[in-house]
Amino acid sequence: MHKNFIYIMMLCCFLCLYTGTANAQTRTISGVVTDNTDGAPLLGVNVTDNLKSAVTTTNNKGYFTISVSANAKSLSFSYIGYDTRNIAITSANTINITLGSSANQLNEVVVVSVGYGTLDKREVSSSITHVSGKDLLTVSANNPLMSLQGKVPGLNITNTASADPNSSPRIQLRGVSSRSAGLGPLYIINGVPGGNIDNINQNDIESIDVLKGGAASAIYGTRGSNGVIIITTKKGTAQSQMFYDGFTSFDYLNNKLENLSAEEFIANRVQNKQGQNYGAQTNWLNEVTRSPAFAQKHTVQFSGGSAKTNYFASADYRNAEGIDLRASKREYGARLNINHTTDNGMFVATLTAAPRYMNTSNADQGNFNNALTLNPTYPIFNNAGKYNFINTGFFSNNPVENANLIKSQSEIKELDINGSLKMNILSNLSTLVTISQISRSGKNLNFSPSTLSSIVNANRVTQTNFASQEQREDDQKNIEWTGNYGLDLGKNHFKFLGGYSYSLYNYKQVYAQNYDFPFDTYLWNNLGSGLYNGGAAGQGQNAVSSTQNGSTLIAFFGRLNYDFDNRYILTASLRREGSSKFGANNKWGNFPAISGAWRVSEETFFKEKLPWINELKVRADYGVTGNQDFGNYLSLLLYGGAGYFPFNGQYYQVYGPSSNVNPNLSWEKSENLNMGIDFSILKGRLSGSVDYYTRKNKDLLGNYNVSVPPNTQATTFTNVGTMKNYGIELALTGQIIKKENFEYTANLALSYNKNKFISFSNDLYQGGTFQDVAGLPAPGSPGNIQRIQEGHSIGEFYTLRSAGVNDAGALLVYKKDGSVVPANQANNDDKQFVGNGLPKFIASMGNTFRYKQFDLGIFLRGTFGYKIFNTSAFYLGTPSSQTDANVLQSAYDSGSKYSLLKSTSTTSIASDYFLENGSFLKIDNVSLGYRQNLNIKYLKSFRIYAAGRNLHTFTKYTGGDPDLVEVNGLTPGVNTSLNYYPSTLQLIFGLQVNF
Repeated sequence: MHKNFIYIMMLCCFLCLYTGTANAQTRTISGVVTDNTDGAPLLGVNVTDNLKSAVTTTNNKGYFTISVSANAKSLSFSYIGYDTRNIAITSANTINITLGSSANQLNEVVVVSVGYGTLDKREVSSSITHVSGKDLLTVSANNPLMSLQGKVPGLNITNTASADPNSSPRIQLRGVSSRSAGLGPLYIINGVPGGNIDNINQNDIESIDVLKGGAASAIYGTRGSNGVIIITTKKGTAQSQMFYDGFTSFDYLNNKLENLSAEEFIANRVQNKQGQNYGAQTNWLNEVTRSPAFAQKHTVQFSGGSAKTNYFASADYRNAEGIDLRASKREYGARLNINHTTDNGMFVATLTAAPRYMNTSNADQGNFNNALTLNPTYPIFNNAGKYNFINTGFFSNNPVENANLIKSQSEIKELDINGSLKMNILSNLSTLVTISQISRSGKNLNFSPSTLSSIVNANRVTQTNFASQEQREDDQKNIEWTGNYGLDLGKNHFKFLGGYSYSLYNYKQVYAQNYDFPFDTYLWNNLGSGLYNGGAAGQGQNAVSSTQNGSTLIAFFGRLNYDFDNRYILTASLRREGSSKFGANNKWGNFPAISGAWRVSEETFFKEKLPWINELKVRADYGVTGNQDFGNYLSLLLYGGAGYFPFNGQYYQVYGPSSNVNPNLSWEKSENLNMGIDFSILKGRLSGSVDYYTRKNKDLLGNYNVSVPPNTQATTFTNVGTMKNYGIELALTGQIIKKENFEYTANLALSYNKNKFISFSNDLYQGGTFQDVAGLPAPGSPGNIQRIQEGHSIGEFYTLRSAGVNDAGALLVYKKDGSVVPANQANNDDKQFVGNGLPKFIASMGNTFRYKQFDLGIFLRGTFGYKIFNTSAFYLGTPSSQTDANVLQSAYDSGSKYSLLKSTSTTSIASDYFLENGSFLKIDNVSLGYRQNLNIKYLKSFRIYAAGRNLHTFTKYTGGDPDLVEVNGLTPGVNTSLNYYPSTLQLIFGLQVNF
C-alpha cells in the first residue's frame, strides 16, 4: 500500500507538470507603504490586484511583494483606519505609496479561507467567522485554541483542567450533534485536513477561519458536520526580519473548594463521633499543590528571501508545571515554510515541515479530591519517617506519596509535512497538487514502586512494583489535486473549483506490562526482568496486547462562485465521498450545498436613501454534511477470542464472531440551514453580523438490540435516531472612540442554542423512547441523574424533586402522586425532569484600548441559563458524609442549605436539592502592553506586556469555578467523576522584540 501511495504521488506530480504548455505571463511588483503624516511603515496593509487573483500584506517595514498576471490593471492598498488607494500598474516593478488616515474602513480587504481557497469577505455568502492572529487572547495554554475562547459566536471551548499543562480543551460548534460519533470540528492547517492541533505555536498563527454554515463546511463532506476550523500560519516575505516573543507565567489557586481545617474537623466531626483525632494538623490540599506553578515559553521567528523565493522559520521552547505536584510538560517545536516562484511565474512550489517533541509528566486528576476528603488530623509521615499508610475515608491512600512516587510519563513526537506545486497555466487557469503526511507517535510510561505504603503494609510478595509501556502511532497521508478557473464577462464574475482528495489513515498500538521487578530503579526500562508476566501463576495474555487498524477516504468535489456586479452572489458545491468505514451498500455519499447573498448596500436606490448604512448583505445557505468520526471495521463481521477448547489434554484458544455485519452502516447526516445579515454603518464605526441556523442530525449512530439468531450478537452498531439544534448568533464590533492618540474598540459575541432529541427509532430498528445517562459513582448507589428522551433536550436532569428537609435532617421529596416523603421511601418511578445542564446563552465582550504607545485589553466571558449538579456538595458537602472523611465547610455553615442534611438515611440519594444556577460572568483576560519603536541598527522595536487570566468569576454557584464543569457533550452540567482539578489565576509577563 505504501509503495502504491508513492506511485500515485509521483504520477500526480508528473501530470501536474504536464498539464499544458501554455506559458502564463506574470510579473512581480514590490514596494513600501508608509503613513503620509510621519513616514512610518505600515504593517499589515492588504495589497490585491483588480482581478482579485493575488493578495498579500506588508511586513513590519511596510514592504510587500506580489505576483500578478499580465491582465492586471491596478493594485488596491487598504488598511484599517486609512483611505484605500488604487494605483495603476505601469511598466515599473516598484510602487512606493503613502496612505492617509480615514474613519472609513469599508474598503478593507479581509481574506477569508473558505476551504480549498480564499475569498474577499464581501464575497462570502455563508456563515464564516474570521479571526486575525493579532486578535487572539494572551494565554499560557497547552492548546492554541484556548486563545480563541469566546471569540467566535457558537463555538464553545471548554477545559475542565486548564492549569494542567497536558490538558486538552473540548470544542463544540452549535451544540451537540451525535450520540456515538465524534463531536469536534475538522481542523484544516494550511490547507491540509486533519492536522495535529497541538502542533501549532500560537505565535505562528496568521488567522483562524471558522466555517459554521452547512454550505461552507459541506465541501468537506463526511467530516464537516461539526464545523470546520481553518488555521493559516504565517508565510515568508522578501524582507528579512527576525522576531522574538518570550514570557513567563505563574498559576495560583483560585476559587477553590474549602474543606475543614484540623481544628474545625475536631470540633464538628470528631466531637459528633464522625471521625477520629490522630493528633496531626495537615492541610492535605496545600500539600499536594504547587502554587504558584511556573511556566516559560520562548519563540524565535525568521523570514526573508527575495521576490521569487522566500522562507518563514520559527522555533519554540516551552517548559510548564502543573498546579499539582506531578504534572509538567517540556516541548520543543519548529516550523519551516519555503515558497518559490519560477522566473516566468508559471510554477509556484511550497514546502512546509513542522516537527514537535513533547516530554510530559501526567497529572493525577484524582489526587486533589483525595486531599479534600482525607482526615486533616492524619499525619503525612509515620514515626519512622516513612509515608503513612492510610486506610480511612473515601479513597484510602496517601496523596502526597502518590504524587511523589508513582510515575506516569509520555514521550510524544509529531511531524506535519506537506509540499505543493501550483501551475499557472493561464492568467485565469491554474492547477495545484498537494501531498502531505501527518504523524504522531506517543509512548506512555507508567511505574509504581514496591515501597508504596499500601504494598508494605499488606506484606505483599507478588504484584509489588509495577511497570508498563504503551506505544501508539497515528499516521495520515493525503493527496489533493485541485483546479481553479476564473472568468469575467462584463459584470458577471465566475470562479470554478474542481478537485480530488485521497486520505489514508493508519493506527498502531502495542502494550506490555509486568510486576515484581528486582529493582525499583529499572522503572519501565526492563519489563522482562519481572516475574509475573506469564504462565499459570501469571497474567498470561493480559500482559501484552497489540492492534493495528486503518481506513481510507476518497472524494471528488466541485464548487462554483458567481457574482453579478459585486451585488448578487451565488455559491454552489458538491462533494461525492466514499469511506472504507461504511457498509458495503453505503460506501459513497453526496454532499450538496448552495448559498446566496445580496449586497443591498450596492444598489443605487439604497445608497441614495440610506447613505449612513455603508454595507448591508443578506445571505442564506443550505448544505448537507456528514460525520464519519467513529471506529473502523464496525460494518464488518469481526472475529475474536471465544474461550478455550480442550483437545488431547491441551487447551486451545478458539475464535468466533464478535460483532454483527451491517452492510447498511453509513455516515451521520446533517441538514443545515443558515440565514444571516452582515452590516457596517456610520462609516464603519459599527459593524457585525446576525445568524439564525437550524441543524437536523439524522441517522445517528448507536448500538441497538437485535434478535439472536439470526444475529450472532445481541447488539448491532447502526444508523438510528434524529436530533435537532437551532439558535441565533450575534457578533458586533464598534469603534467607540477613534482619535489620534486614543482609541477604544469593543467586540461583542452572543450565541443562543436550543437542542431537541427527536427519535431513537426508525422503521427497521426500534429503540426505547429514552436513555438514562450521567451515572454517579460510589459510595452509595446514586444511579443516573440525566435522561435523553424523545421530545426533550440533551442535558435534562431526571431525578427526584426535593421538598425540603425535615427536622431529623432527612431529605424530603415529592412522589409521583404529589405526596411528600423522605427520599429513602421514593423510587425510580417518582423521578421527574427538574432542570437542564445545557447553557442557553454564551456571551463575551472584548474591550481594546490604545493610548499612544500603550495598549490595554479587557475580555469578559459568561455562560447563562443552565443548571449544575453540585457533585462535591453531594458527596462532601453535608454533615452525613462518610465517617472519618473530611467535608466541605458548607456542611457546617449555617448559611448553607447543605448543612441541614444530617440524616444518613437519605445520603447518596440524588435530587434537585443539589442543582444550582450555573450562570457566571468572568473577567477572563486582561492584558497591558507598551510598544516602543526604535531606530537603531540592531533593534527595530520592542513591546513589553503583562496579562492576567481568570481574574474573577461572578456566580452564585457554590461548588468552585462553574467553568470547570463540562457543558459540551451528552452530559452537560454535571461532573460524573469525583476527580477535581482546581482552577487558577494566571499571571503572564512577556517581551516581544523585532530585530
